[in-house]
Amino acid sequence: MTTKKKKIKLYGFNNLTKTLSFNMYDICYAVSDESRRQYIEYIDEQYNAERLTKILKNVSSIIGANILNIASQDYDPQGASVTILISEEPLHTEDTDIVCHLDKSHLTVHTYPESHPQKGIMTFRADIDVSTCGQISPLNALNYLLDSFESDIVTLDYRVRGFTRDISGKKLFIDHRINSIQNYISQATRNSYDMIDVNVYQENTFHTKMILKEFDLNNYLFNMTANQLTQHQQTLIRRLVRQEMLEIFNGRNMPIMR
Repeated sequence: MTTKKKKIKLYGFNNLTKTLSFNMYDICYAVSDESRRQYIEYIDEQYNAERLTKILKNVSSIIGANILNIASQDYDPQGASVTILISEEPLHTEDTDIVCHLDKSHLTVHTYPESHPQKGIMTFRADIDVSTCGQISPLNALNYLLDSFESDIVTLDYRVRGFTRDISGKKLFIDHRINSIQNYISQATRNSYDMIDVNVYQENTFHTKMILKEFDLNNYLFNMTANQLTQHQQTLIRRLVRQEMLEIFNGRNMPIMR
């Protein structure tokens, strides 16, 4: 029989700020200028402001937050952004002005499709921030977001800032146990990625980088399949894709892979 841990009694509102930040990257190979143009159009359609808004609405529901305001924008030539202001407490019409001024929680997503000028490599990046205060936790939406984008490389940052007080006045700089973001990632996802951590426990700052262990070339070819390529072409493209993944994961340009 497990004993329930007693909740800490707080003096006033829990004003710890918890922020979970993602950089997610998807890699693709497009053989021609026309294919690269079509890829950008495809990504813009797949991850337009409407779909991103739906994803963030689902995040809000998962973490138990209430939506106060939504701002979204599609950009020319490409990319989209969505920002949602959220609160922990339900919104009452008569309290709208007060809640909007006091609340500091938000969800944001920005997308950045781009291409290599010479080698046919296309990279799609999505930056996501889930920032909350109070008892709601952005970590509850971690696996949903990872599954929504199915990325090749993911950089995750989680930080708890500020402090709250218990009823005796003692400061609490964190209100939950954590030693790694990996604790909150599903086993199936952990099995698919190599991961490294850089954590600064005394600052309540946690950092995890993820890179896909294996990939099927067909999932990285735009408007073509591997059997349309020679063995030499397949080997070359695999090398280009892997190089792009490793450079993003390591945060630096690397010698050309042979």
